[in-house]
Amino acid sequence: MREGAQSSAETGTPAVRPAQAARMPGPAAVRGEHTHAETPLPRPRPRPLVQRSSVRGQVLDALRTALAAGELRPGEVYSAPALGERFGVSATPVREAMQQLAQEGAVEVVPNRGFRVVERGARELAELAEIRALLEAPVLLRLSRTVPAERWAELRPLAEATVRAASSGTRAGYAEADRAFHRAVLALAGNEQLVRIAEDLHRRAQWPPAGGPAPRGRADLIADAHQHTALLDALIAGDRDLVRTLVGEHFATEGGAGGLGGPV
Repeated sequence: MREGAQSSAETGTPAVRPAQAARMPGPAAVRGEHTHAETPLPRPRPRPLVQRSSVRGQVLDALRTALAAGELRPGEVYSAPALGERFGVSATPVREAMQQLAQEGAVEVVPNRGFRVVERGARELAELAEIRALLEAPVLLRLSRTVPAERWAELRPLAEATVRAASSGTRAGYAEADRAFHRAVLALAGNEQLVRIAEDLHRRAQWPPAGGPAPRGRADLIADAHQHTALLDALIAGDRDLVRTLVGEHFATEGGAGGLGGPV
């Protein structure tokens, strides 16, 4: 035996054969570190923050409905805790939803008090209707020349939904169905920015005015809804002259008695 070497008998340690040594974990494995031979454990997935955003979205929808229905009165100040109690949620998602409505121009922040519903006069609503006409009407007329009849026919359920919503006499329900129909029409242009901007203007135009004419009644909503079905019939038939006439009438009607749009 060579000098300086010790046998397993002298050290009291059992001899390790080369094959066994290959199977033994190295120092890194003993310390709990990953080696190339190991399969790393999958990382735990982060918990999605679904609940809070879902509550905020539901509150936002409820507030928009209340605005369209006139339940939140123009000029009145509402606090987040009071609205939270009304909806059965904490004040936090209400505050977040109200901040979104403030960005949309529906409410304004009143420090240490809450949020005041913006007062809109008939003039402002007429201006919104005019902007919508300038934005949507040319697109719709262009689409009347390029979109085939079968694509227009696919929108008939949405047009009929506006008639049913108008017949119910619920302004908030009609407002939602009306936006859905216009959104589907504009979506045929394939321009997402157009759809987003037009819907924002449409929503603002649906909030009831303060100190102006009375909100549109059931008969007005039904007449407006039937314009949708008549317009769709003209688009399916390819009657572009009638389409032009109906588009002009539709936006002039939505502008109210003080409408600024006039014929398109």
